[in-house]
Amino acid sequence: MCSDSEKVIFHVDVNSAFLSWEATYRLHHLGGKQDLRNEVSAVGGDIACRHGIILAKSLPAKRYGIVTGESVTEALRKCPELLLVPPNYSLYQKCSQSFLSILREYTPVVEPYSIDEAFMDMSGTRRLFGSPREIAEKIRERIHRELGFTVNIGISSNRLLAKMASDFEKPDRVHTLFPQEIREKMWPLPVSRLFYIGHATEKKLRLMGIRTIGQLAQTPPAILKSYLKKQGETIWAFANGLDTTPVLESPASNKGYGNSTTIAFDVQDEPTARLILLGLAETLGTRLRRAEVEAQELTVGIKTHDLRYYTHQMTLPAATDVTWEIHQYACRLFEQMWDGQAIRLLGIHTNRICRRGSDRQLNLFAPQDDLRLRRADQAVDAIRKRYGADAIKRAAFVGNERIDHLLGGISREKQTVDYHKIEVL
Repeated sequence: MCSDSEKVIFHVDVNSAFLSWEATYRLHHLGGKQDLRNEVSAVGGDIACRHGIILAKSLPAKRYGIVTGESVTEALRKCPELLLVPPNYSLYQKCSQSFLSILREYTPVVEPYSIDEAFMDMSGTRRLFGSPREIAEKIRERIHRELGFTVNIGISSNRLLAKMASDFEKPDRVHTLFPQEIREKMWPLPVSRLFYIGHATEKKLRLMGIRTIGQLAQTPPAILKSYLKKQGETIWAFANGLDTTPVLESPASNKGYGNSTTIAFDVQDEPTARLILLGLAETLGTRLRRAEVEAQELTVGIKTHDLRYYTHQMTLPAATDVTWEIHQYACRLFEQMWDGQAIRLLGIHTNRICRRGSDRQLNLFAPQDDLRLRRADQAVDAIRKRYGADAIKRAAFVGNERIDHLLGGISREKQTVDYHKIEVL
């Protein structure tokens, strides 16, 4: 199908990752007898904490119309007998690392795309391991044998087609989609299956009479651009299998860092909101310092109880990674934008990221000693790294059981599960 000199890209995707990892752990480490993958089951959040979303579902659950991303309430309405298990991101991170470790034994050029999928540049490995399909089958079988879960592997000459191929028939399959196979394998698919096309774009394409990827590929790019602007050109290229994006061993630097949290109760007073912003600033500042970068722009987002979302942003006087400064600016933005409505979600996001050490303008009227704040943050980071995240916390959080002192990202209840408190069948 391809010569030694041609590009060979794999896209490896774990089948129903969170559910598969949960099932494998229960079967092989907790003595469970019930394979969640064969039951009408799903991994879902806690409705009481407003994290009631289906994160992964089994094939039997899919037959009831249950889909990833819908609310737990809606899923239970479709199937009241649905077996729900809580998410355990600590376990999933370990499974992901084990999965990536195997991939890196076949090529050093492995790019994690998400926690459960990765791209591999397998160009030039034919003489080492065999044909692309032979290598893919070996990797698929080895992951199943050693780690206990299954993957789909898509093979092509670029990232786009490899990803499309991995999404063909599931689970536990290897598929190819080389340029000469596009007309037969990809063009008959509905346009919604093409990467980069969401519901809104699909609707616009349908109004244009475009329902399949093949119809999209054969539509003049100028017409698509007139309706969809720059995106029209992009999806035309994708429909024709054109993609020059390389597989990167090292991920690209973040253009921005952010944290948000869905709150388990409606926030209706400013002191509570400020405390939540402090928890978000604490986590965000830690991430910036760990990456050795600073932010020059800050945005605060609010989602009210009626799901209305709005933001406000500002350019900072000087780039910073200091927790205290991030919190003060966030509170200033919050005060300027909050209209008193009950709050469901708060978030802090940063942009215009620069490397630490860039020239920093001194503020003669700053109320705090900048150098002392930076040293304090560094000391706190060192203590938490050595003794754990809860080894030190700000006094404002002591005795407060409703608000965590480190907010954003993966919530505490999702990071680990006490299996002694739940029944493992």
